[in-house]
Amino acid sequence: MSLTQNVLASVRTPLPDLMAQDYDLLIIGGGITGAGVLRDAAMRGLTVALVDRGDFGIGTSSRSSRLVHGGLRYLEHFQWKLVREALDERRVLLNIAPHLVHRLPFVLPSHAGDRVPRWKLAAGLALYGLLATGGNVARPRTLGKAGVLALEPNLRARGLRGGGLYTDAQCDDARLVVATIRSGVKHGGRASNYLEVMDLTRSGNRITGASVIDQLTGAKGSIVARTVVNATGPWTDQIRRLEDPSATPLLRLTKGSHVVVLRSRIGHRHGITFTSPIDGRVMFILPWGEHSYIGTTDSDHVGNPAEVRVDDSEVNYLLRSANAIFPHARLGPEDVVASWAGLRPLLAGDPSLPTGAVSREHRVIRGPRGMITVAGGKLTTYRLMAADAVDAVVQSLKQLHGLPSQMKRPPTDTEPLPGGESAIWDPFLRAGLELGLTTAHVEHLLWHYGTETDGILNLIRGDRRLGDPLHPAHPAVGAEVVHAVRREFACRVADVLVRRVHVATETADRGVAGASAVATLMGRELRWTPPRIEREIQRFTEEAGTPALHETTG
Repeated sequence: MSLTQNVLASVRTPLPDLMAQDYDLLIIGGGITGAGVLRDAAMRGLTVALVDRGDFGIGTSSRSSRLVHGGLRYLEHFQWKLVREALDERRVLLNIAPHLVHRLPFVLPSHAGDRVPRWKLAAGLALYGLLATGGNVARPRTLGKAGVLALEPNLRARGLRGGGLYTDAQCDDARLVVATIRSGVKHGGRASNYLEVMDLTRSGNRITGASVIDQLTGAKGSIVARTVVNATGPWTDQIRRLEDPSATPLLRLTKGSHVVVLRSRIGHRHGITFTSPIDGRVMFILPWGEHSYIGTTDSDHVGNPAEVRVDDSEVNYLLRSANAIFPHARLGPEDVVASWAGLRPLLAGDPSLPTGAVSREHRVIRGPRGMITVAGGKLTTYRLMAADAVDAVVQSLKQLHGLPSQMKRPPTDTEPLPGGESAIWDPFLRAGLELGLTTAHVEHLLWHYGTETDGILNLIRGDRRLGDPLHPAHPAVGAEVVHAVRREFACRVADVLVRRVHVATETADRGVAGASAVATLMGRELRWTPPRIEREIQRFTEEAGTPALHETTG
């Protein structure tokens, strides 16, 4: 077996290998929650496998607002416990993934007529800072009109009463999922994307695994496990009905849409938190390199979770809201570089509540045949959700299979994720420049890979052509494709261009100019034939031409 095959076998586990043993736990769903469950369970020493019908993170977990935050707005709804937990988790993620989770200062302007008056804003910031004591970020402070305009001179001055400055964190959501899964694999877990669950298997009155189909090869088989965790986000109720067709719906799905524009069109320096003058909702304008993204909407979604799209009315709403506080921007639909929409799998409660008031807390429940479902929550608290789910797994294994009673929660809060071993990157910057890469290219690598930048640079040392850009308008380089295939489960062109390096949402042509280079490099690694390479290029090119690339690619 070749080196490449060995590496691949340690990443995307082939179906025959998954079927070769029985597991303590099978996880259905490779978003951030399932990834967290894999890591937690593997670190406890359980035998565990994870499957997802698409690429890891292809659903909600790559379509978020990319924030790791306590949720300042949740204080309005008196969700103190949730905010405190989320602020603690913000501190943890800043420590274990410094390359993927970054501190971001936010300016929160207060204008006359805003739904949230200035005094309430000041009180909320003070409480937010108090709840985050020891959270490794600067304390919030209130500002007068002059102070706000000194920080963000392009904000609408008319009616400005003042505002605040606070710090939260921004993350690369899709890469956080992959890094978490990789950590679980490092500890002995197994993971396979593009492996769809067709049904649950049973022995007597117990769920004992799942029958699956490999979306890449067409192979079918069954995976046997003593317990099964349903961590499928918006698809939670669909999987629950495989266990119990009469299961009462657990979720209320709400849709959040975002649009991407050039940052220079707005000219902001910080993250911006504001209330939309259209409906009073809390919204964000967030920097992302040379781009900014505006979001998010919050509306109920009924129907197939796979058919969520950004519609024209949402684009207009987001642009109008941004134009109201940055009037010089004059953003129109023609300024939108990309867009994405995702579904929040919130716990169903009082249906009369507005979507913004629905709790972001989570629940772990056990089904009538033993399947454990973890639902609700938010990206920031995924580690806590995972720990609660694995606690339930351990309890089930104790009762049914005599698992030893002592199994403490593992140190998922202190062990770094891959690439997060250090935030001291100067040696890698110098090494990249010595290889002839530009500062922009090396900084891109550092913000995606952290200490694993060294491995990317080693690939370039072995083949200087891997230092060539993938796309003329983006800093990603060829070595990242090799790394994505060997270490990050990439199986299709969209896995790389959409979720591993975000070229598709950061270029005007949605990454099409990079498709040939990516497919060629993937073909070399995965032994694709020339016709297969051409098919993969065509597949991506066709998907990139759809109105909502991010929602349909994969």
